[in-house]
Amino acid sequence: MNQSVNRTPFEILAHYERLSLGHASDTQDKFEAPGLWRGIGFRVGSRLLVSGIDEINELLAVPVLTPVPGTQPWLLGVANVRGNLVPVIDFGRFLFGERTQHTERARLLVVRQGGGNVALLVDEVFGQRTVDEEQRREAGREDDPRLARFVDSRVGEQQLAIFSMNRLVRAPDFRQAAA
Repeated sequence: MNQSVNRTPFEILAHYERLSLGHASDTQDKFEAPGLWRGIGFRVGSRLLVSGIDEINELLAVPVLTPVPGTQPWLLGVANVRGNLVPVIDFGRFLFGERTQHTERARLLVVRQGGGNVALLVDEVFGQRTVDEEQRREAGREDDPRLARFVDSRVGEQQLAIFSMNRLVRAPDFRQAAA
């Protein structure tokens, strides 16, 4: 006789969950390994950056933007993200004075700030990057003075700049979007 006939839908789902967990890979354990730092890699102009995975709330394709008059040129406008208005910053223009090109690869990095979120337009997102202790020991310093206040070091073969979104959202010039 089929045992699933006597089970409630909840019991059947719980059974499937146990079976699924029994076959789960140890991928998560690898990511939680001591000494590993995880981040999201992205490009702003020609510069390769990475920010902590815990500092970026989500990645979005570029939605329709509504301009806001009387603001800095790097504030592109606001976007409606699931019913919330989110300011959108041209990250390349804010950091380097260079406009970010709107291409198919351009994305928004949504970052939490004070009273809500802010979205940063970047040229490209590379996805997750992992940095181990050896890479941290061999890390180089940031030479670009425009980045130095947000970046402590550069790591890996690509010399990814570890960029602090927390420092960015607390920077007085970033918080002052009015022209």
